[in-house]
Amino acid sequence: MIDQIAQYIVTAGGKRIRPRLLLLFAEAFDFRGAARYELAAAVEFIHTATLLHDDVVDESSLRRGRSTANAIFGNAASVLVGDFLYSRAFQMMVSVDNMRVLDVLADATNTIAEGEVLQLMNMHDPDLAVEEYLRVIRFKTAKLFEASARLGAILGGADPAVEEACATYGRSLGTGFQLVDDLLDYEGKSDVLGKNVGDDLREGKPTLPLLIAMERGTDDERAVVRHSIEAGEVERLAEIVDIVRRTGAVDATRHAAEVEANKARASLSCLPDNPARTALLELCGRSVRRSS
Repeated sequence: MIDQIAQYIVTAGGKRIRPRLLLLFAEAFDFRGAARYELAAAVEFIHTATLLHDDVVDESSLRRGRSTANAIFGNAASVLVGDFLYSRAFQMMVSVDNMRVLDVLADATNTIAEGEVLQLMNMHDPDLAVEEYLRVIRFKTAKLFEASARLGAILGGADPAVEEACATYGRSLGTGFQLVDDLLDYEGKSDVLGKNVGDDLREGKPTLPLLIAMERGTDDERAVVRHSIEAGEVERLAEIVDIVRRTGAVDATRHAAEVEANKARASLSCLPDNPARTALLELCGRSVRRSS
């Protein structure tokens, strides 16, 4: 069953951004050891485990353009295989025999779990503060981006200041990436996104486009958005999308993502000028201009 579900997930594709970050930062510091592949795989295993668990918690039916694992194999199988991937990732970390690596990834997995709990607590709360929303993003999504970048720097022997700059890149890129994800729930199309448009609203997630729309909208518009968040109502999705666009929440969210991308770019000034650094710079733009 583990092989069957893992094969189903792997063949579904995905952007593989987290392992790519680790490999690019290792390359930027000219680290060519085999440990980079082991850790890149471990990072992707951790990410895949979180997706399996997320889809069960969110009752999602579509991811990467196909039915979720829980929709095909059931919730119990998805949770247990997610647990297996977590534990397998830690076996792979140990094989690298580096306590600093273990410290970074143990901290990251703990923070991600905390972010999941925070997000659960914030569900259906239209009064959520923007800073609390961003805190969830930094914990739930950006932390693994940050850890991936930091691990590449650690493998490359970067000094503490440079390592921290690399971590800043990952954290900022991950934050911007999630902001765009949240935006696409109201701007994208299901066949392009690979997931159901409006899923965040159905789950009662008060994301930035909705928070901005309530801040800028009329009393009537604010009431419509509030009710939809509280009830997890998607029947009026078209109206919500119109409100999000009319209030400028789309552009404001995209701008917030671009600010994060610019922070990521600035943090790369400490890296040597080589193809890996160029690829990391290009990734900043691609992460906030994407449509899926």
